[in-house]
Order: sequence, then structure tokens, then C-alpha cells
Amino acid sequence: MNRLLIALVSVVSVTAFAGPPAPKKEGIEGKGYKWNAQEGEKIEALKLKGDATRGEEAFEVCSACHLPSGAGRADGTFPQLAGQHTTVLIKQMADIRAGLRDNPIMYPFASTLVDPQELADVATYISTLKVPHDNGKGPGTDLETGKKLYARDCETCHQKNGEGIKDKFYPVLAGQHYKYMLRQATDIRDGKRRNANPDMVKIIKTYSDKEIDAIVDFMSRLEMPSQAPKKK
Repeated sequence: MNRLLIALVSVVSVTAFAGPPAPKKEGIEGKGYKWNAQEGEKIEALKLKGDATRGEEAFEVCSACHLPSGAGRADGTFPQLAGQHTTVLIKQMADIRAGLRDNPIMYPFASTLVDPQELADVATYISTLKVPHDNGKGPGTDLETGKKLYARDCETCHQKNGEGIKDKFYPVLAGQHYKYMLRQATDIRDGKRRNANPDMVKIIKTYSDKEIDAIVDFMSRLEMPSQAPKKK
């Protein structure tokens, strides 16, 4: 309950006035940038065994925006987290805390996690949540183009059903909101997501707005094979 109160106060604080600025670490804009460098608290957290029970308590801070289910918001303001790989969650939280990924809204909340063990705990809990099927979908106007682009450029890393690859830090895409992915894909193409994978940037930087929309629309319809709803 104390964590939830902190989360609610933080929401008001972030909305009302800017808090302490996040640190700034050189990212993809720098010549020496190395994606997913194995260093800092991220490495410490990845070595630890997360405790889902402790993580559930820590997640109270996150649930104010991402919802208790971890489903996020279909309007794309907050991503779907449920069922995401622990490696991906730890990396992204550590990147935000270190100032490698710019997210001024998320930073105050990520900063409430006190140490690498708590990073591991909350990531473990989130990974146990069920990937939703009622995520925000795209308009469905050019799914054939999106399917072709995904098969050609994305499937090797993110897999056929959007399940990602845990050991390689490739995120689950299944169940993610269309509007959130559209914003992230556009930011990656335009160099605004500073912790982006350069290999992905090379692929997506050639995409037109229509192509990005088509592939994201298709991705918003991917489902984890083990959690696909039964057809009636």
C-alpha cells in the first residue's frame, strides 16, 4: 500500500511539475555506443534469482500506469508488460535508470526500485502475468504488406508469433499495443530511441511511414502460441 501511495503521488508530481532530471548517458548517437553492454546494475540483476512474491509488492508502483494486470493502455501511452522476458524488462529499466533510454515519465517510478535484487524481483513477477489478447490493434488496412515485411525483416529475432528470444534480449511483441509500437518504431527509425539496437535501426531506417504502419498493424495481431484463445 505504501508503494501504491508513492506511485499515486508520483503521478501527480510528474503531471504538476518536473521532478529531478534523469541522468544522461551517451547512446546510439555516440561513436562508442555498444548495444546492451554487459555492465552496471543490469548485470548484477541478471545474475540474481528474482522472487515473484517480493516483485508483486514492488509492482504496485508500476500498476498505477501499467495496470495491475500489466496490460498497459490501448491508447499507447503505457506499454503492455505482462509476460515480457525478464532479460528485456531488466535491461529497459536499467537503461532508463542510467539515462540511456529517455523516458521522463517512467524515470521517477523506475528510481523507486532500490537495488538490482528489486529489479530482478519485479521483472520476475511481471513475466508471470498473462499476455492479453484484447490489446490495442491497428486499422487492418494493409496487413499483407505488414506480414511480408515482418517475415523478411523481423521474424528471425522476434520469432513467428512475436515471442522474442529471452537470452538475446529480443522482446515479446505479442499482445503489445499498436499505438505504442508505432511510436517506438518511428522513434527507432528517426534516431530518437537512444538505446536502440543498431541492427534494427539499419533495417527500419529505410521504411516509409506507410510501411511502419503496416508492419506494426500486423504485429499488433500476433499472439503467444501457448496463450492463444480457443476458437469457438
